[in-house]
Amino acid sequence: MGILNVTPDSFSDGGRYFSADQTAVAAIDQGIRLLRDGATIIDIGGESTRPYSTPVSAEEELDRVIPVIEGILLRRQAIISIDTSKAAVAQAAIDAGAEIINDVTGLEGDPLSLEVACRSKAGVCAMHMQGSPQTMQDAPNYGNVVDDIYAYLLKRKLALLEAGIESDRICLDPGIGFGKTHQHNLDLIAGVSRFHDLGCPILAGHSRKGFIGSVQNDKECERDSGTAGVSAFLTQNKIQVIRVHNVAANKRTVDLFKAVGGATGSAIRLPAH
Repeated sequence: MGILNVTPDSFSDGGRYFSADQTAVAAIDQGIRLLRDGATIIDIGGESTRPYSTPVSAEEELDRVIPVIEGILLRRQAIISIDTSKAAVAQAAIDAGAEIINDVTGLEGDPLSLEVACRSKAGVCAMHMQGSPQTMQDAPNYGNVVDDIYAYLLKRKLALLEAGIESDRICLDPGIGFGKTHQHNLDLIAGVSRFHDLGCPILAGHSRKGFIGSVQNDKECERDSGTAGVSAFLTQNKIQVIRVHNVAANKRTVDLFKAVGGATGSAIRLPAH
């Protein structure tokens, strides 16, 4: 899953693909680039969810994302995910061609989100977040981070099923970096295989996050090498959706990791030359 933030303030690529005049050329070009680099899904977001970010209105979010969705789909067939916690934005994005709703609030932030998901038959990804983007890093606290998040995701899965969303349309995300300390994130990744017991595809969104800079002892580094290292570990643990900014670097890492048997335990035999 390639990340495409159409915002002026996202933590890694804020402003890079944001166009105040709504021409969206840079964002559309980046979406096409991510697809060429090997992304299966493009995840488009119009509101930053970095710590202490400022919320925006549904109208502003729509002005940012809809031209990008339409522009990408005019140029190339693609699976588009809309990264939003607003039902109105999700519905408009689906009308424009998006097929997945990726909601950092686990479809709890807007009382109409479940209705939109049910009616549209879109895929949904429900994420765990402790608090909100404005509060989540104030004092994250867990008894056991893996157990606590597992319990939350199980509860959300059951709520989605009860609402009428079929199980094969549900993906779950433990929310790396959302209301977690650096150590929480490391513990969560170390125990990530536990989430397979939920019986749904698992999404991991670790790309360029602060815990990588902390481990590398360089909080200002680009963090792509560390991101790729985590992607390899996630691949070894059979995580189905890996959400990253730099698709090309991560795909090369994962492909090579698989080729030497990192995901299956046995190396692939290549044709003799």
